[in-house]
Amino acid sequence: MNNTISFNDIFKSSFLENQSSISIIDMVIALVLSFVVGLFIMLIYKKTFKGVMYSYSFCVSLLAMTLITTLIILAVTSNVVLSLGMVGALSIVRFRSAIKEPLDIAFLFWSISVGIVLGAGFIPLGILGSLFIGLIMILFVNKDTKDNPYILVLSCEDDISEKKAIEFTQNKVKKQVVKSKTVSSDGIEITVEIRLKDMTTEFINEVSKIPGIKSAVLVSYNGDYMG
Repeated sequence: MNNTISFNDIFKSSFLENQSSISIIDMVIALVLSFVVGLFIMLIYKKTFKGVMYSYSFCVSLLAMTLITTLIILAVTSNVVLSLGMVGALSIVRFRSAIKEPLDIAFLFWSISVGIVLGAGFIPLGILGSLFIGLIMILFVNKDTKDNPYILVLSCEDDISEKKAIEFTQNKVKKQVVKSKTVSSDGIEITVEIRLKDMTTEFINEVSKIPGIKSAVLVSYNGDYMG
């Protein structure tokens, strides 16, 4: 008896031919729900955006990523061969776009996760989980803080004016930390992180009037822009 298995026999095995059909209704429900949840993620992203420049293309990509992930999971769950092929194809994909805001990473994972969950048929988990995540995002990201840091940039003519400005601001703010100092032939430029008292910024006008201070700039700072 010949017990050898040929190459063609492997491809005729029931394992590789194992597939399950997905009804049109199931596909439509999954894609429609994915579209609705994707719109919800877009809305939460708009409501909680705290970056410098809002990107509409990134917002749309969140919706597209939810739909694409759902489509992939629908295909993977219906065919074993296709799932193995997609794993190999997606493993060579490399993304080069830089993520500028830390929260953008959370929204990307949110979109991908919802697409996986809805594509796998866990509809209550996808919907309720998205509602819960959206609520958490709104509550914590939009939470007002009264101790926001600021960056004070002073351009001084000499050491004397620098010392006077530092001593003056020290009495006007809750906390100050020197971040950088640049000395050149044109003078001294110093960058200071400060915490305001009662969120008042009138003191910057007085700092600019100190003899030897050429300019004083106060910038809101959230901790993500400075290296």
